[in-house]
Amino acid sequence: MKTFERILMKVIVIQLICLLLVQLFFHKLNIFPELKQITQYEGVSENNFTQILETFQGQ
Repeated sequence: MKTFERILMKVIVIQLICLLLVQLFFHKLNIFPELKQITQYEGVSENNFTQILETFQGQ
């Protein structure tokens, strides 16, 4: 069982490292400019929290 747990921990660490590298690759190095445009179209890159808060306070 310890062998399985050790292998599982290695797989988890490798997955985490790959996830961080891919996130850095896509978002920080601007490899896919289309991806940035898609997030702007969907509105997930903007901070709309204050507008929502103002709407709730106005009611």
